[in-house]
Parts: sequence; C-alpha cells; structure tokens
Amino acid sequence: MDLLEEVKQLIIDSLQLEDMTPEDIDPDAALFVEGLGLDSIDALELGMELQRRYGITLSADSEESRRHFSSVRSIASLIESTGKTP
Repeated sequence: MDLLEEVKQLIIDSLQLEDMTPEDIDPDAALFVEGLGLDSIDALELGMELQRRYGITLSADSEESRRHFSSVRSIASLIESTGKTP
C-alpha cells in the first residue's frame, strides 16, 4: 500500500468513517471545513493516531500544524519528511 492510501485508511479508521473507502478521499482535497468536513475533534483524534503510529507530534494551534493537516497529501509529505514510515 502506498503512503497516500495508508493515510486515507488511517483517517477512515481513526475517525470511524465506516461509510467511506480510500477511493472516496481525494488526496488533494481539504480535510477541514470543505472537502471531508472534519472538525477540531477530528483533528485531535487524527493527531493522536499520527503520534501513536509514526511518532509525529504537532502543536494544536500552530500554523504549521494547520498546513500539515490541510490534505491527505500534506500529511503523507509530513510522514515522509520525518522518515518514520512503518
């Protein structure tokens, strides 16, 4: 499984989006507000899962965190940049 697909599945699993498949998620679409329409609670859940799985820690209110969480592709880039892919 490539990293984009892995991140999509992580989002589906950690946020319990049972009605979605990885194919339903555009890797470049916004995750919050428009796009998937995730909220701050979803961001917290997703952040905790990224920390658990990849050891990535982000500040809750930083502009950098918002940029990294903007899309599936940006999350995958963050994971790649840390070199912590499983």
